[in-house]
Amino acid sequence: MIAHRGASGYRPEHTRSAYELAIRLGADAVEPDLVSSSDGVLVVRHENEISGTTDVADHPEFAARRTTKSIDGIEETGWFAEDFTWAELATLRARERLVKTRSANTKFDGAEGILRLTDLIEILEAADRPITMVAEIKHASYFESIGLPLDGVFAADIAAWATPSNLIVESFEQTVLSKVQERDVPGRVVFLAESSGSPADQLAEHGDRARPYADYLTDAGLARLAGEVDGVSVDKNLVLALDSRGEATSTTGIIERARDFGLETYVWTLRAENQFLAKNFRRGTRDREFGDWAREFRLIMQTGVDGVFADQPDLAIRVRSEL
Repeated sequence: MIAHRGASGYRPEHTRSAYELAIRLGADAVEPDLVSSSDGVLVVRHENEISGTTDVADHPEFAARRTTKSIDGIEETGWFAEDFTWAELATLRARERLVKTRSANTKFDGAEGILRLTDLIEILEAADRPITMVAEIKHASYFESIGLPLDGVFAADIAAWATPSNLIVESFEQTVLSKVQERDVPGRVVFLAESSGSPADQLAEHGDRARPYADYLTDAGLARLAGEVDGVSVDKNLVLALDSRGEATSTTGIIERARDFGLETYVWTLRAENQFLAKNFRRGTRDREFGDWAREFRLIMQTGVDGVFADQPDLAIRVRSEL
């Protein structure tokens, strides 16, 4: 069971308290997202646009750095990690990202700063048992295009800690996974697949001829992946078979097919709130209320998937223990 950005259902994501709580709740692994500062420090943030998860907008000294950029073909306006040194980022405080859905977490706003990859390694070293890191390298093509390639810094930061058993490296871009492999980073590499669109590295290189995610998940695509990576991690929408009403009563077979080709299999993201559940698993009228999460989690886990990413790790562990 992989705690998605720490125990992000209960604390602001990617904070020290989120990771420490995930470990206390029994998570087998934790998942950091990695972006870069302007001076090449790997920072643990969901995206390089940081106004949704920090108080950067409240800092008058940084007001002039608000800008608009195209990140992987999507125009975004805000403040970006790569426009700040680590010393500047270290002055920011973390905030809850899903304010309406997880309003209870906002009581922790401002209580903590943000983490570097090296800080998370220290947290895992202090744990009372071995914890795997499932590190997601974000926007690798974009960062390389601005002179901040992530693979080398990642390899250097992780070298003294990582072993083949405690590290998984994942990305939506297979190019950076190949670079990580070339650097002999210990551990496994896993390709992340969306339910639509194409990987950013494909779009950067091929434009309209970019290979879509769907092509990676055909039998031929899975066979090819099996010769290049250790596993595939898919959006749960690729696993749940939804009818015309948005209800899920079965699964698509993608996990079983990937396993038949020898790939490890992972699914993201299991969340308990109605907002994130298939319609037949929702209860009550409020998006933020917990629905019948156990039924959805169970349906996904019964595919035999090797691992799931969960915002509420204790709930996923509870379902796993019942299977």
